[in-house]
Amino acid sequence: MTIKQFFNSPLFIILSGLAFFLPFLGTVHLFDWDEINFAESSREMLVTGDYFKVMVNFEPFWEKPPLFFWLQALSMKIFGVGEFAARLPNAIIGIITLYVFYRIGKEIHSEKFGQIWAMLYLGSFLPHLYFKSGIIDPSFNLFIFTSVYFLIKIISQKKDRTKNALLAGIFNGLAVLTKGPVGFLLFFLTFLVYMTTKRFRGLPKIKHFAVFALAELAITSLWYGVEMYNNGFWFITEFISYQIDLFLNPVAGHQQPFYYHFLVVFIGCFPLSIFALGSFSKNPKQGNPDFRKWMLYLFWVVMLLFSIVETKIVHYSSMAYFPLSFLAAEYILKIAESPAQQKKYIRSLFLFFGIVFSLLLTLVPLVAQNKELLYPYLKDPFAVDCLKTNVEWAGFEFLIGIGYLFGVVMAFMLFKKTPLKATAVICYSTALCLLLYLPLVVSKIEAYSQRPAIEFYEELQGEDVYVKPVGFKSYAHYFYFRQPNENNQKRMDDQWLLQGDIDKPVWFVTKSTNKKLNEFTGVKKTAQKGGFVFYVREP
Repeated sequence: MTIKQFFNSPLFIILSGLAFFLPFLGTVHLFDWDEINFAESSREMLVTGDYFKVMVNFEPFWEKPPLFFWLQALSMKIFGVGEFAARLPNAIIGIITLYVFYRIGKEIHSEKFGQIWAMLYLGSFLPHLYFKSGIIDPSFNLFIFTSVYFLIKIISQKKDRTKNALLAGIFNGLAVLTKGPVGFLLFFLTFLVYMTTKRFRGLPKIKHFAVFALAELAITSLWYGVEMYNNGFWFITEFISYQIDLFLNPVAGHQQPFYYHFLVVFIGCFPLSIFALGSFSKNPKQGNPDFRKWMLYLFWVVMLLFSIVETKIVHYSSMAYFPLSFLAAEYILKIAESPAQQKKYIRSLFLFFGIVFSLLLTLVPLVAQNKELLYPYLKDPFAVDCLKTNVEWAGFEFLIGIGYLFGVVMAFMLFKKTPLKATAVICYSTALCLLLYLPLVVSKIEAYSQRPAIEFYEELQGEDVYVKPVGFKSYAHYFYFRQPNENNQKRMDDQWLLQGDIDKPVWFVTKSTNKKLNEFTGVKKTAQKGGFVFYVREP
């Protein structure tokens, strides 16, 4: 294999995923709420030995089915409970996702298209970052996309339809087992939109529907069926009721305007979101026009559905990144084959947002190192106290942003004549930037926010005490204190811990702006670090 063949091979794509997704996974603490919440549910599976009940604080957690927690629990069983094990499943899913893009891109278009598709996903901000996280969505998105891919094959190909129906059912079942009924809803709505545009001509045969349904039922029964058998319908009823409430009402204060997800996707998916703009307006003759329609329908189904949903969280619309990256790859391949077809406004938008991102990446460490300048402008005393945390900076961290600016400018200059080289430059510049930013900058920013409280919880691990945050919601004490099963919710209410006949010491953590604990007799302030104050009450 020559050097050129190596860089154009699927092996290079896999090695790129290994090189950019795996390093530094455990450098930064898990973030409240979702990362810590999910990791704690996985840890509690190991503590109780019950892998069928998803719990937080050893009480039922109605929000998610268990598949992702099984992956995390397996990782923790092998590598120990911690940040690396909690994030490893998504890093592996990321590598698989890049390979899937390459294989599907090669099948529906060309090997070059598959390479571009994988490279764009590797080198865009939010798609890349989620593979270094401990949230559920990367796994869920891959299962949904794969199930839609096999659905497309059922309709578009005459051969192997039964096999494709089986695979579509299996992967959609895995999606439902990962995040609940929304996995089937996205799949079904995309199918419904496509068939409506075709006036329901070419519907799969009844036997293919049956194979799909049986495969999905078999997979989802691994949990839903077992739970109904063991606990009756009440558990599933509670689970579905929570999902409906999540759809109809803004849960946990996550209420945003209708256009929220459009902004998140457009800005957060740089640079692929910019390139995708060039592929929305016209249907190209080359490639696979029918597959392109499926990607457009999938994109709009995701964006519109989660714009309607009252609860709006950043990663809810992350499924849209998959079809959007396809459209971006389509545009890049088109201008690679004919540079004259480039659209000037896309190059201008690319340069503008590239400079903006570069400036932000440069300014964050510089501002953090001169944080005193911010104090007069901050109206929140808690934020000021957080910034007073002593954090050591090396002083060169801003150079990451400068280096990224260099990559943006170089890519911009290359786009006019060699779009493929330009795409490689910006994608690998983005991936390298994020690889370095996590341990060198994000880890220090985290020190200003949640780290003082987390380090306090870690110091209490193994001690026979109660631990309770007061005045703010958090899951961090469960995971980082390693909350034991016996410290159950029934005895952990504030009134009993603050005034009741406690049987062991209670440690309280509160924000520096909350003075409530000073009012209670026997509750003593022991220390303050950053924006957090620590109290103890002895029995």
